[in-house]
Amino acid sequence: MIILETKRLILRELEQSDFNETCKLLQDPIVMYAYEGPFNKKEVQEWLDKQFKRYQNEGVGLWGVIEKCNNELIGQCGITYQYYKDKKIPEIGYLFRKEFWHRGYATEAATACRDYAFNNLKINKVYSIIRDTNIASQKVALRNGMNKIASFVKHYRNVDMLHFLFCVNNKQ
Repeated sequence: MIILETKRLILRELEQSDFNETCKLLQDPIVMYAYEGPFNKKEVQEWLDKQFKRYQNEGVGLWGVIEKCNNELIGQCGITYQYYKDKKIPEIGYLFRKEFWHRGYATEAATACRDYAFNNLKINKVYSIIRDTNIASQKVALRNGMNKIASFVKHYRNVDMLHFLFCVNNKQ
């Protein structure tokens, strides 16, 4: 199901048939450095299953990002609910295959998700949670109109990682 469309991209719900393309993304150690390394096939399936549950239970999730010119799945971007200080917040997340970096796709998709959150979901504030070492994703958040408002430590894969919380509200 198509959720959003931009000039160059289509954002749609992921499907089980996207497994191999999702492996290209989640099994790349360069792409997955912020997650402490690539996923194995079981973890890729768990990731997909998590998105399917989000679509069903929350009406949002990470969507597949399709490049219109070649109909190829180049990444994922969407809105998920994440915990920050024991409160669920709507987060715009994005992850792209490295061969599609530095083309403006992450900003284009993230901006479309921000506008979708404000206009369609009537959410007043959206956030991005980004690891301190992920400078490229921080730049996308800034281009998406967000400001860094906090820092905190997140525990994932047995590692304590510093993260920054970025935010933009509908009035900015």
